[in-house]
This record gives sequence, C-alpha cells and structure tokens, in this order.
Amino acid sequence: MPSFEITPIGTVRNDRTDVQHTDNWGAVRSTITVDERFGEACLQGLEGFSHVEVLFVFDRFPEHDDYREPRPYRGRSDLPPVGVFAGRGPRRPNRIGVTCCAVESVRGRELTVVGLDAVSGTPVIDLKPTMAEFRAVEVEQPEWVSDMMSEYFRP
Repeated sequence: MPSFEITPIGTVRNDRTDVQHTDNWGAVRSTITVDERFGEACLQGLEGFSHVEVLFVFDRFPEHDDYREPRPYRGRSDLPPVGVFAGRGPRRPNRIGVTCCAVESVRGRELTVVGLDAVSGTPVIDLKPTMAEFRAVEVEQPEWVSDMMSEYFRP
C-alpha cells in the first residue's frame, strides 16, 4: 500500500503529562493551538457546536512490530484478548487517536475543550465539528468494556 505523510495542524496544552495516567479525563481542560498557517479565522463557526472530534497522534508510543495476534485489552490479563482494530489504545498502526470533546471556547486559533484524553504536547492532526447526523444512535459493546472504561472519563 502507498504511504502518506500527515502534518499536524496544532498542539494540545493541558496539565496532563504522564502517558501512564490513563483514567479520569472527564474534567481535563485542554487548549489546542492551531498553527498560524491556517489564519486567525480557521476556527470561526466552531463556537456554534457543542462538541468537536479531535484527531491526534499518540506520539509517545511506539507501534508494535506484529499485530496479528489478539492481545488482552490494556494489557490486563483479566480481560479478553482483542484484535488491534477492536481496541482504541495508543499502540496501534499509525498511532491515531480520536476523541469527541465538549467545546468550551473558541478564540482566534485557540480552541479550549473538556474531556480530551491526550497529554500536553500531543500533535493534533484534524478537528471536525460533531454533527448529530454522523453519530451512532444505538451503540452496542461487550459488558466488560463498560466496566473497564467506568473511570476513564470520570472527572
């Protein structure tokens, strides 16, 4: 397959720096500063949306060498093994993360969001306003996922 290059559009700033601290993201306030090449009006109109999808790179994690074997989720032996595309963790092909966050404010090239699970300094590769028409209406998942994620977005 042909490869391609992605240039970050901005950077995350918040008070989280430890990539091993993986829970309690719900009250984390992050400011994304968009690169000046996009101009001061690049976020104009985003203030009318309650949420934004932030696509970012897990830049502090290496990719695995081999993804063929399912692995226990989050490395926990008490959870069932899953294939690489049945999880959302950082050790994945291309290391791309995506999170739907509440928009708190928009000011020039600065977007402040709540609930972004990315540490300070994380490169942002895209922003997309969250539109109801693109959201799943009924989501089903295994019960163990709900149990495991119960603390993830807790403030």
